[in-house]
Amino acid sequence: MEEREPVEREISDMDQSQADCATMENGVMLVVNHSHIQPPFSVVLATLLYCAEFVSASVMCSRYHKTDDTIWLGFTIAFMLVPAVLIQLALTFFHRDLGRDRPLVLFLHLLLLGPLIRCFEALVVYFKAGKKEEPYVTISRKISLKKGQGTPMEWEIGHSERKLAAHRNAFKRTAVIQAFLGSTPQLTLQLYATIQEKYILYTRLTLMIITLISIIYGALVCSVLAIQIRYDDYKVRLRPAAYLCMIVWRGLEIATRITALVLFSTALTHWVILVGLGNLLFFFFLPWAEFWAGKGSLPENVEKNFSKLGTMVVLCMFTLLYACINIFCWSAVQLDLGHRELIEKKQRWGRLAAYYCGRFVENFVLITLWYFFKSDFYEYVCAPLLVVQLLVCYSLAVLFMLLFYQFCHPCKRLFKYNVHDCLHCICCRKERRRRGEPPPSYSNAATMVLVPEEPLELLDPQNSQPPDITSQLGERETAIVDDTMDAA
Repeated sequence: MEEREPVEREISDMDQSQADCATMENGVMLVVNHSHIQPPFSVVLATLLYCAEFVSASVMCSRYHKTDDTIWLGFTIAFMLVPAVLIQLALTFFHRDLGRDRPLVLFLHLLLLGPLIRCFEALVVYFKAGKKEEPYVTISRKISLKKGQGTPMEWEIGHSERKLAAHRNAFKRTAVIQAFLGSTPQLTLQLYATIQEKYILYTRLTLMIITLISIIYGALVCSVLAIQIRYDDYKVRLRPAAYLCMIVWRGLEIATRITALVLFSTALTHWVILVGLGNLLFFFFLPWAEFWAGKGSLPENVEKNFSKLGTMVVLCMFTLLYACINIFCWSAVQLDLGHRELIEKKQRWGRLAAYYCGRFVENFVLITLWYFFKSDFYEYVCAPLLVVQLLVCYSLAVLFMLLFYQFCHPCKRLFKYNVHDCLHCICCRKERRRRGEPPPSYSNAATMVLVPEEPLELLDPQNSQPPDITSQLGERETAIVDDTMDAA
């Protein structure tokens, strides 16, 4: 094989240990690396959160059992077991263990210990990696963004790295299941119980803190997965500032939403069931309504061994998870039940704006109703100040979201228009029409020169499709997604 000339440029997006071999051929940077594999931090973190929440909820159940609080006990057990069972099913589904002879692993799943054995397997693969040379099994092809330029790159993926990628992807999905099917209702329940009983238990406070961390982590995973799906052809790397901005954004959004629901439930207990059920049904049937309106057909490759009934069950569970996420925060992705990946890659900024405007109005209505129908328990609380604080906190969440898209988004250079341009356009559109002035020419200071000039929706800074740089790479050979959540 002809020897290739070394690359005459700095590889700043990769560690030196990752650049064991880097060459350029036909405009594609080839990176070969079998020795350096990232530790499975996301797998360990998701497992720790699962175990911590399960144990703390069990301790809380024993406490409720001793005090004969049957209502709190029943709901706590339900919000503890339902996500645990779904996580076992999800891990079995992602690893396709039903068709393999692994009785010990399946038995541990029956004992709700599936995440532990999966985490142990991932750690074993990581510590064994690099001890002996192994041939690569596939090639991952991505585009690395640096200083406004895109460089096509290739990575040879070995067996160990491929196994770790499968574990990471599975645990990212289970983290979302744990967060929004277990932690969010658990936190809502325990906060409601604390207000109703008018005292704080340390075990309950511990459970509430763990569930809040789990929810924020699950929302963080949702945001990162949405970016990875939307920009699948690009090497996505989030900086610490981006993680910090997303944590504040998601933390304020979720905490404000849960507090508004709990306060409303303490004043109008039965009406909160109608509010929650209405939200759940709306977001559950919204993707199906769009699917039926578009006259699409169900995807046939959700799982090869699934019948049409099995496919429908999987799609309904997927839609249920999507609805539960949207009850408490923005899901960051839209479902497309007719697409083979079930996800619509084009994120709609208009829908995002409609969601946050509608959620702000709903929170305002809930808090206002609580203010007029609150019980005597809040007589020592400055209710108007609390209402203002909740509305300000939700506004700050929206502000941090805008800051993330303006300054911290890893692919912000691909936006044809940034957030500042869109907000400026909204404020000045009516004034320009009144004066009869032509539209302003936007500056490309915050955009990437790779994006061609084409029509774009006014409020969608992400609506423009990325340029087809991957045509230089040929057909993709793998769908392995790099783990950008290792630092989380």
